[in-house]
Amino acid sequence: MYYDFTEMPVWKLAMNYAVAIFNLTINLPKQEDYALTSQIRRSSVSVSDNIAEGFGRETSTDKKRFYIMSRGSLLESKSQL
Repeated sequence: MYYDFTEMPVWKLAMNYAVAIFNLTINLPKQEDYALTSQIRRSSVSVSDNIAEGFGRETSTDKKRFYIMSRGSLLESKSQL
């Protein structure tokens, strides 16, 4: 049982993923700052954000919905890569 979402290994992996994406996108062309760079960064951060939000939900159905959205954000950023 976790008492905080920051204890969850999957959340830690998602945070590492977001940091890696930010480091990777630093070298994208400047004209992409408000297009691809912004979108891929937002989708990568959404992975950990949705895990955190799901953790805070009361019902298992609600938790599951946010964990599924987290997976969707991960697949979105994969597509953008």
